[in-house]
Amino acid sequence: MHYRSREVRRVAVDCDVLVIGGGIVGLSTAYALTRARPGTRVVVLEKEQGPARHQTGRNSGVIHSGIYYRPGSLKARYAVRGAAEMVKFCAEYGIPHAVTGKLIVATDRAELPRLHALVQRGRENGIPVRELGPAQISAYEPHVQGVAGIHVGTTGVCDFGAVATQLAEASGAEVRYGAEVVRISRRADRGVAVRTGDGSVVRGRVLVNCAGLHCDRVARLAGDEPGMRIVPFRGEYYDLVRPELVQGLVYPVPDPAFPFLGVHLTRGVEGSVHVGPNAVPALAREGYDWSVVRPRDVAGTLAWPGAWRMARRHWRYGAGELRRSLSKAAFTAAVRRLLPEVGEGDLVPAGAGVRAQAVLRDGGLVDDFLLRGGVRAVHVLNAPSPAGTASLPIGREVARRVLQWV
Repeated sequence: MHYRSREVRRVAVDCDVLVIGGGIVGLSTAYALTRARPGTRVVVLEKEQGPARHQTGRNSGVIHSGIYYRPGSLKARYAVRGAAEMVKFCAEYGIPHAVTGKLIVATDRAELPRLHALVQRGRENGIPVRELGPAQISAYEPHVQGVAGIHVGTTGVCDFGAVATQLAEASGAEVRYGAEVVRISRRADRGVAVRTGDGSVVRGRVLVNCAGLHCDRVARLAGDEPGMRIVPFRGEYYDLVRPELVQGLVYPVPDPAFPFLGVHLTRGVEGSVHVGPNAVPALAREGYDWSVVRPRDVAGTLAWPGAWRMARRHWRYGAGELRRSLSKAAFTAAVRRLLPEVGEGDLVPAGAGVRAQAVLRDGGLVDDFLLRGGVRAVHVLNAPSPAGTASLPIGREVARRVLQWV
């Protein structure tokens, strides 16, 4: 009798794994699950009408080398491994991509210690790095100005939206679009039931939360306190009217206190050059310009003590980013440090993205990928850039944690 009861519970589910979020991390997880254990039934719930509508589809498309990230961190390990895997995946499925290499350029001698620290970090992460003087910078990028630089050969570009679409198809998962999660019920002995906005209920053995900009809310819906909140930062881009001024990818030396890389120049797979992004607080989790204001999102940020502590700690940096958002002249001045020939007329507004930045209660910015588990649940709580690059290794790690419950 006891055996029959367990069997009833086994058939009373729609799938083995329920994945919330149809961005590149959620779809990589579905792909990894069906590769690790063929026959695993996976359902992906995505509230939009297609994949990759937010962070995945609204970035500069860079396949990062891993040079920026602390040795031994998940970001460092997964980006280095993931970059090579992403190039291979794109080649296998005919997705537009290129391994271009990139320059990181110091425009002031005060930046040299940070540049040299990046060289050391790159070598510790096993990344080939070449140090450059001004003449060597010009050999790579004739219009770029700097006192010193480094060349990172393993950086590239691809179409991450196309990658996500291919992952959805290759995974064999059932992807349900227009399925916004509104309620989650979870029991250790019976799995997880998720109700969507249209009243449908989907039942699975395990839940995976890859909800990106809404991952903290989904964690709380599932009954888990994530210990962080998403504070959205908008990154605004321009397109360069004269793309011939840039041959590949050009970055400034980043400030190690922040997870943002500064305004950079990116030649995409289609040949245009994107300039940006900056990093300003967004007034909505999907607030792609200043006109989009969602009171619930603003109230959620203001109610989180960590947001106020972060603001007090970094207000000078934030003021500079805000100025570059509101003033095209200020944004152009930041670009001119790398590319002196650029004027305001050379920049035309392009689409923006929003970074789902996890902020701790003490105001700390989570600087690594953050994965946390619960009973029959895995939550991906911080996976902004370089999550696209690292998505295949992240997906495998999430799948490894999930399969113990299946």
